Amino acid sequence: MQPTGQLHLGNYLGAVRQWVANQELYDNYFCVVDLHAITAPHVPKELTKDTYRTAALYLASGIDPKCSKIFVQSHVTAHAELQWLLNCATPMGWLEKMIQYKEKAQKQDAERVSVGLFDYPVLMAADILLYQSQLVPVGEDQRQHLELTRDIARRFNDLYCKNKERKTFVEPEALILKSNARVMSLQDGRSKMSKSAENDMSRINLLDPPDVIARKIKRCKTDSIKGLSYDPERPEAINLLGIYEAMTGRTREEVEIEIASLGGWGDFKPLLTEALIAHLEPLQKRYYEIVSDTEYLTSVLREGQEAADEVAGATLASTKRAMGFTLAGDKKLPKLL
Repeated sequence: MQPTGQLHLGNYLGAVRQWVANQELYDNYFCVVDLHAITAPHVPKELTKDTYRTAALYLASGIDPKCSKIFVQSHVTAHAELQWLLNCATPMGWLEKMIQYKEKAQKQDAERVSVGLFDYPVLMAADILLYQSQLVPVGEDQRQHLELTRDIARRFNDLYCKNKERKTFVEPEALILKSNARVMSLQDGRSKMSKSAENDMSRINLLDPPDVIARKIKRCKTDSIKGLSYDPERPEAINLLGIYEAMTGRTREEVEIEIASLGGWGDFKPLLTEALIAHLEPLQKRYYEIVSDTEYLTSVLREGQEAADEVAGATLASTKRAMGFTLAGDKKLPKLL
C-alpha cells in the first residue's frame, strides 16, 4: 500500500481486512511501498509521516507482527537493486502495454511524467520476486501487473539459469481477493474510491472522525428512484448497500429484508453512518495507541526489515550470481589467465 494520503474504506475492505483474515494461513510479508509513492510529485515531510501512519494502520487493522512481517520498502535496499537488474531483462514493449501507466500518465502533464511512473511495474515485480512469493493477494485490477511479474521471472530464468531445475525465481500465482463490497466513490457510483481523488467527500478515510463520516454520508450522491434496491442500474445504491453489508457483517438477503421497511435514503443514511462509526471506532482507537507508542512502532518495522533483509538478500545474491556479477567477500575466483 502506498503511503500517500490516508488509507480509505476501499483499501481496507478490498485488501487490508482480507490480509488480516488470511494471515494465519501463510508466511506473510506486508510492505509500505514508499519507493512507489515518489513516482508522482510528493511532499517529502508528508511522505515521512504517511509512511509511519500507513504502518500504524496496518497494525490497527489487525495485522499481527507475530505471524506477519511488516516493513518499509526503502529500508530493504534489495528492492531497488533488484529492480535495476530486472530492468535489464525486461523488454520496453512489455511496459508500454501496461494499462495503469497509460491511465496515470493521462492525468499528469506529459512533460512531468517520470521514468519511475513508466517503470514502477518492474519495481513491483522486484517486491514480489525477492521473497520467492508463491501467492500474491491482489484485486482484479492488479492482475496485469502480476502477469508481468510472471513473465519477467520466466524470462530471467530462461536467460540466466543454465540448470533449468534450479531457477532463480518462483513464478507467483494470484490470490484474488473478493470483497463483499467493491467500494466506489461516494460522489460517483461507477468510479472506484480513490486516495488520489481531489474531492475528499468522495471517500471515507479510516481515520475520519464521526462528524466527518456523518457529513460525507449525508452529502453522498444518491438517486431519485423511490425505495432502496440492488438494481444494477442504480450504482450508488449498490455501493452504499454493499458498504452497509461490510460494516454490519450482514448478508445481502438480510439487508434486503431490512431495507424493505425503510422509506428511502433519508431513513437509510443514518443507519449507514451509525454502522461506519461503530465499525471504525476500535480501529481508530488502536491506531492512536500505536502512534503514541513510537518505540513499539519502530521496533515492529525494524524486526520486519531484518526478517525481510534475510530473505531478500539471499534472493538478490543468487540473482547477481546468475547474471555473472562478483559478490563482495568472494574467496573463490574463476581462472583469470
